[in-house]
Amino acid sequence: MARKKLAVAKKSPAVPVRQYPDLHDHLERLEREGLLIRVKERVCKDQEMHPLVRWQFRGGIKEKDRKAFLFEKPVDARGNAYDIPVAIGILAANRQIYGIGLGADPAKVNQLWADAKANPIAPVEIPSEAAPVHEVVFQGEQLQVPGQGLDGIPVPISTPGWDNAPYISAAHFITKDPDNGIHNIGTYRAMIKAPDRVGCNPSLELGQGIYIHWEKYRARKEKMPAALCIGGVPAISYVAAQKLNYDVDEFAIAGGLVKAPIRVVKAKTVPLIVPADAEIIIEGWVNTEWLEPEAPFGESHGHVNPKEYNPYMEVSAITRRKKAILCSIISQVTPSESSVIKKMAYEPLYLDHLRNVLGIKSVLRILLHEPLTATQKLTIIQMRKPSPAEVWRALMGAVTFRPAMSKIVIAVDDDIDPDNLDAVFWALGYRSQPHRDVQIIRGTDIGHAPRHDARGGADDSCLLWDATLKETFPPISLPKKEYMERARKLWERLELPKLEPESPWYGYSLGDWNPELDEEAKLAVAGEFWQTGEKIARQRKRTDEVAINTSYYGQQKEK
Repeated sequence: MARKKLAVAKKSPAVPVRQYPDLHDHLERLEREGLLIRVKERVCKDQEMHPLVRWQFRGGIKEKDRKAFLFEKPVDARGNAYDIPVAIGILAANRQIYGIGLGADPAKVNQLWADAKANPIAPVEIPSEAAPVHEVVFQGEQLQVPGQGLDGIPVPISTPGWDNAPYISAAHFITKDPDNGIHNIGTYRAMIKAPDRVGCNPSLELGQGIYIHWEKYRARKEKMPAALCIGGVPAISYVAAQKLNYDVDEFAIAGGLVKAPIRVVKAKTVPLIVPADAEIIIEGWVNTEWLEPEAPFGESHGHVNPKEYNPYMEVSAITRRKKAILCSIISQVTPSESSVIKKMAYEPLYLDHLRNVLGIKSVLRILLHEPLTATQKLTIIQMRKPSPAEVWRALMGAVTFRPAMSKIVIAVDDDIDPDNLDAVFWALGYRSQPHRDVQIIRGTDIGHAPRHDARGGADDSCLLWDATLKETFPPISLPKKEYMERARKLWERLELPKLEPESPWYGYSLGDWNPELDEEAKLAVAGEFWQTGEKIARQRKRTDEVAINTSYYGQQKEK
């Protein structure tokens, strides 16, 4: 009998081996890198958990020093304990953590996204018995048993004092187009309403794929099948936050990111495929006939969204790993984990659009400003020696690419660090004339913003500002690079506090300089400035010949 079973096993197709990190692998790597904080004491998910992690975003801690948190003993406000740990900040508390999630240097993420779009890898289906996410299954009436429905999942309250319920912040909704079968993965908040009912806010203002699907099912007078993926493969989370074309298979893009096919499995109760290596999957049907009140909830635009009517999902099954981990994302006021994910995802898309679709090769970098503006409202374009026409094409191209995002768009030169707003303001103040270099465009989309009064209507406007150099300028008045580097070595020998250079940290020419001035500067640092004093004494002019502050070189040109 044993031999017969062995023969059958040999004929069965081999289950594809996972070739990418799942959430458990990711946590192990973060711990090795010193980026994971394990909290072993009991922490209240309703009152303490998100506020604790929030402090590293609002407490003056630098981005590079933020950490991921794993709460091993979550409890609720009533003292009830859960057997599912809660992970917060593990996807993108900082850019290094995001890069680790993709197995890449954060500096190379732009290229990684470009490669994934150009070379998607289709997912591969595995049987249910081999899928880690199907190790535990509750469905139908089992969901009413205490601890087997949504009440058994320790979903934290994101904004205690404002939110009216726990919301799954890392809820990656999976739906598919009923016409072509292409799956969409998107991150939308999900309000816990009952052990077998969860809300869904499809963010209509952002033109999400889930809303297009919902409208198609509504026209058919059918409920929409959906699945909420929580945790699992970090690449799935990053794709869920990305803005890709509607007809793109997002499982294939995730495969492109990790250079291997994503393992998927048929859902238990809905006609969808889901990530086989996820931590938790919530399956169900989104009602297309009825809407329910949903919210208030603290949103990523930095304000609390009011209560409004939105769809809801009737849960038909919950599947999970035996040792599942709940992943929760810090969002709301930025910087946040959510804004780091968006920033790392959106900037490569902008850059690709301006450089490769519009062909503006003078564009070097796109920065979507993150603190408080949530990557939505301030876009900075760094350019190298652009023509005036290229500057305006780039500014307008950014607005039309994401009209709901780029409200203020600024073009700067390559010596201006877009991450340093002081430097950007410096360029605005000295390299532009508002009456010549500013345009206001009307008719743009208001996008993701507070719904607060009559101004939150159908249209908005945007400001385009050319802060690039239009002519030569004198040098930056800091010591040249060689002297700053020499002084840094002395600083370090003296064991003074660690330096973190800010651009600009040395002086450089902006074109308005010449060999005579260079020679005078060399004499000065060599202690021979007396020679310059003697030379300029021979160049005296009477006050009736020249006025104070008259340009010396202007006088020389007249001769």
